[in-house]
Formats: sequence, structure tokens, C-alpha cells
Amino acid sequence: MPGDPAAAIIEQLQSAGGQQVDVQTLEAIQRLFGNPDANLWQQYWEYLGQLATFDLGTSITYFPTPVADLVWQGLPWTMLLVGTTTVLGFLLGTGLGMVAGWRAGSRFDTLVSPLTIFVSAIPYFWMALLGLWVFSFLLGWFPLSGGYDPDLPVGFNGPFLLSVLHYGAMPAATIVFSAFGGWLLGMRNMTVTTVREDYVLLAQAKGLSPRRVLLRYAARNAMLPNLTGFAMALGGVVGGALLTEIVFSYPGIGYLMYAALRQRDYPVMQAVFFLTTMTVLLANLIADSVYALLDPRIREEG
Repeated sequence: MPGDPAAAIIEQLQSAGGQQVDVQTLEAIQRLFGNPDANLWQQYWEYLGQLATFDLGTSITYFPTPVADLVWQGLPWTMLLVGTTTVLGFLLGTGLGMVAGWRAGSRFDTLVSPLTIFVSAIPYFWMALLGLWVFSFLLGWFPLSGGYDPDLPVGFNGPFLLSVLHYGAMPAATIVFSAFGGWLLGMRNMTVTTVREDYVLLAQAKGLSPRRVLLRYAARNAMLPNLTGFAMALGGVVGGALLTEIVFSYPGIGYLMYAALRQRDYPVMQAVFFLTTMTVLLANLIADSVYALLDPRIREEG
């Protein structure tokens, strides 16, 4: 992306003040976004030092607001929306997929599996637009945009929390409805394969109840790939559901990233990329650890 952050700030100041920026202010702004006299390596090490102290810089769009303040404002909204819907989508999809795979060929399976394939093929941003048009514009059941009622005082009080739930219902439903299909199909296919394994047949031959065979033997092993995918999905929570937050103007990290892209706000974009990368790496570590706990073969090989 072309452009100079310092030049963008100077242009904003000149437009607001109607006069040229003095030399001292110009030099201070240039040093704020990096020492122009330093070489590339010096600037790089200075940048790493700032990351180590969680100094994410200053926003161009909202100058002189620190980027960290903007991120911490949007992060709780994204964690609430995307984190909750990721867990709900995983639980719903895995549970239904387990039942469909255990009863492969049943009416439930023949109904749910093709329907899920159809729903999974629909782009979730299109689903968001359709839901917004039907339930918000036509029926008026839900607000068109925002994260809460701006007329209410912000805080941990009943009216505000109910407002947050009301405003977040449509974005949450969109994400869950579009995400659970992948979990369902993956769990269903793994369960169909797992129930044919010798240890499952042996458990059935011992006379164990179908419920115990399913939960204790079949499902525990069939859900291993889903658990790995779930940990990876949690790593993407910080990045937010970009298109969903844009469609609903939801005040999360995704919407902040969209605004930063439009305004070429480099410090904000770098901060979001950095946090997303760190959470994905952490999610990889958690996925490997959980996999080893659930699968004894991994522990023995390690």
C-alpha cells in the first residue's frame, strides 16, 4: 500500500488548522512513525522493541489516539461475538454430526447431511445480507447496524446487556448458521469410519450400551480432527469475522481493520496482523497439546 503515515497526519493537521505545519511539529510527527535518519536495520530493531513492550504506535485515522486503545476497544466485542459463535458452531455441528454418523443412512442422516452441504455452499456474507434484509429491514425484529443502543449508558447493567444481546443476535446467528456445517460433515464422516473399527465392534460385542459405545469409544476418537480445527478456529477469533462485522457495522476488530484499510492506517493494520498471528501460533500449540492428551498414540510416539 503506497503512502507515508507522517504525510497523512500532516495533511490532516493542515486541513483542520488551515495553515502550514511548522518545522518542529513536522519533525516530531516524522519521528513518531520512525526515525527517518536511521537505516533499515535500526528501524527494524526499534520496531521489535516497541512490540516487546506492546507499544503498537499511534493511529493515523484517529491521531493522536494510541493503536492499543483502539484495539482494546474493539477486542471485547469481537471476542464476545466470534468467540461465542465459534464455540456454539463447534458444539452444534459436532453433536449433530456425531448423531448423523452413528445413525448413518437413517432419516435424520439423509435429511441433515444434504441440507448441510447446501447451506455450507452459501457464502456467509450473502447470508448476512439476506438475514439483514429479512429480519431487520422487512420485519424490523433486529437493528440494522451497531453493537448496542447508543441511547443507553454503557456499563454492566440490565438494559445495556440486553441491548448488546439484541444487536448481536443477527451477526451471531449468521456466523453459527454458516459455520456449523463444516463441523457437522467432518464429524459425521469420521464417526462413520470410526464405528467400523475393531475396538468399537469389540465394545459392542461386550454388551455395552449404545450410548456408552458412542460417547466413550466412537465419538472420542472421531472428534480428534474437529478438535484440531476448533483450536485453529479459536486462533482466528481475534481477527474477527471481517465481512460479517462490515455488513452489520459491528464495532469489533474486523470493522476496525476495514476502516484502517480504507484510511491506510498502517499502525492499526500492523497491530491487527500481529495479534492475529500470535493467537494463531498459540492456537497451534493448544491444538498439539490437546491432541496428545486425547490420543495415547501421540504421547507414546513423543
